[in-house]
Amino acid sequence: MSASTQAYGVRVGLFSIGLDAYWPQFPGLRERLMAYNDRIAGRLRATGACLVNLGLVDTPELARDAGHRFRSADVDLIFLHVSTYALTSTVLPVVRRAKVPVIILNLAPGDAIDYTAFNRLEDRGEMTGEWLAWCQACPVPEIANVFRRSKIPFFQVTGTLDDPDIWKEIESWIEAANVLSVMEHNRLGLMGHYYGGMLDIYSDLTLQSAVFGCHIEMLEVDELTALRSEVSDGEIEDRVEHFLSVFDVQPDCAYSELQRAARTSVALDRLVAEHSLGSLAYYYKGSGNPANEDTMSSIILGTSLLTTRGIPVAGEYEVKNVQAMKILDSFGVGGSFTEYYATDFKDDIVLMGHDGPGHIAIAEDKIRVRPLGVYHGKVGRGLSIEMSVRNGPVTLLSVVQTEDARLELLMAEGESVHGPILEIGNTNSRYRFAIGARIFIENWNAQGPAHHCAVGVGHISEKIQKLGALLGMEVIRIC
Repeated sequence: MSASTQAYGVRVGLFSIGLDAYWPQFPGLRERLMAYNDRIAGRLRATGACLVNLGLVDTPELARDAGHRFRSADVDLIFLHVSTYALTSTVLPVVRRAKVPVIILNLAPGDAIDYTAFNRLEDRGEMTGEWLAWCQACPVPEIANVFRRSKIPFFQVTGTLDDPDIWKEIESWIEAANVLSVMEHNRLGLMGHYYGGMLDIYSDLTLQSAVFGCHIEMLEVDELTALRSEVSDGEIEDRVEHFLSVFDVQPDCAYSELQRAARTSVALDRLVAEHSLGSLAYYYKGSGNPANEDTMSSIILGTSLLTTRGIPVAGEYEVKNVQAMKILDSFGVGGSFTEYYATDFKDDIVLMGHDGPGHIAIAEDKIRVRPLGVYHGKVGRGLSIEMSVRNGPVTLLSVVQTEDARLELLMAEGESVHGPILEIGNTNSRYRFAIGARIFIENWNAQGPAHHCAVGVGHISEKIQKLGALLGMEVIRIC
């Protein structure tokens, strides 16, 4: 369930800036600044990212070359290390050519200059060279001015080279870049059609591809049904045994229903492999076609296994929400499908859950499998899962399509808390929010999201903010 910076080989660029006029004036300064670069490069490599380090760029000519090299290396993100004062003519050509997000690293070599030792230096030139090794903050306003006037988005990290909190922030930028890369390389399968009349979930698929970069593969339920017919008895029995090991199968579940779900689960794995899917959204009534109805009414256990393997599956053809689920899963915090179920004003909590697949890795206990004689609002009957999200901190995320045809990220941090739930064969959890249930609901709804959202474990709002920044998306945090 953990995100990996190597999942799609996220490539990170690094370059330090300086001024070539300084080197003959201040012996040893260039070597000292390069040592800073080496320290940063070592820490970046330790994250698992593929690093393209161009060292010290100190002339406009080197800057132009660096821009071409970063572009040809296909970097996802550039860290601009400000080692000392430098002219912006050594910065703009790099970033303008590379055309990827840039993080300005304004990192001093320590907490403070040793003023006493500094002022004891007898050589004024030596004093100036020492100062230049500490003046990282000096050119940052110049860089920011040029970036703003050039309409180049930029972000800043300010602190010291060895501050653990600074490195957590830098690592979260890399993690966000990795999630961006995952989304750009994702193949999203859409099988069936929208749930008729559920107007809030309808989405502009071109906009989804334009913003996130994903490929959308249109799939037919008929293909999954055909794959089911090819599953062998041995494969079915093996999958049933797997169900029994990962789920808490309740005694009233008929063995024939487990076999039916197992057949569909094996077929789903083949469908995913055939189309190289990284996520899936589906809905299909199946009425009037017994084979397709058999397929779609036995899909929940298999889609739960896929979701837990990092291939999130959303019911009701919820395209926006499967994107939110994929984002959370790529950050390593799960990503399960949910919606409001009820409000408990006595305990000041919101009950949230959904029918269909759940994320096994973020469940509080072993997921129970129960038989349902009817799927509410849907055709058919079969096995369903019942789970609560693990007690502790959680993050809710929704991809919102706005009235002016943009996508936004809407998020909230809360707590999954212990207490009674509705034992109806669905995912169901109790969430408490710092602003209270009533204010949370009103503030969340005011942003106009669809009625579904994704939930993951842990508080990761700062990482989602960084992802939104890299994507150029507005990010709204409710609490």
